[in-house]
Amino acid sequence: MGKYINFLKETELFYNLTQEQLERVESICEVVDYEKGTMIVSENSREDELYLILRGEAEVLIDPTLVQTRNAPAAEPHVVSTLRRGQSFGEIALVDQGVRSASVRCSQRNTRVLRISRQRLLELCETYPDLGYRVLFNLAADLAQKIRNSDLRIREALLSQRFTRSGSKA
Repeated sequence: MGKYINFLKETELFYNLTQEQLERVESICEVVDYEKGTMIVSENSREDELYLILRGEAEVLIDPTLVQTRNAPAAEPHVVSTLRRGQSFGEIALVDQGVRSASVRCSQRNTRVLRISRQRLLELCETYPDLGYRVLFNLAADLAQKIRNSDLRIREALLSQRFTRSGSKA
């Protein structure tokens, strides 16, 4: 059994894969270590890798200046979530090869990730359709959950703004 099979088995993206399928996935993984403060991916870049956190933490950041008016003062990136062991990022790049929707910065020393290139994963999925179906199904479920969580946060923020505005008028 490979070194990272049990870890892959625990992740949402590779849930319900057979031992043989997990070994194939492991064969395309690259282990990468990051130190605290290192930018792993940058917002608006065109990278197309998927990342799975083996150990440590990473912060997902958005640049508020991308949605501010022209005369707004510069602002620091805003942390929207913290990712830990077993969590992934970069899934959208697997689907559309568009620009990154957020930056991800290593927030803990000795953070280790498994990096999987889009090309290698797609080749694996095409070569082994049963594996491809399961991975893409899990990917869709993972992205759906992330969209639902984002939707909830947006609703909470909008409600908070509405209550703050109505409270300040009284």
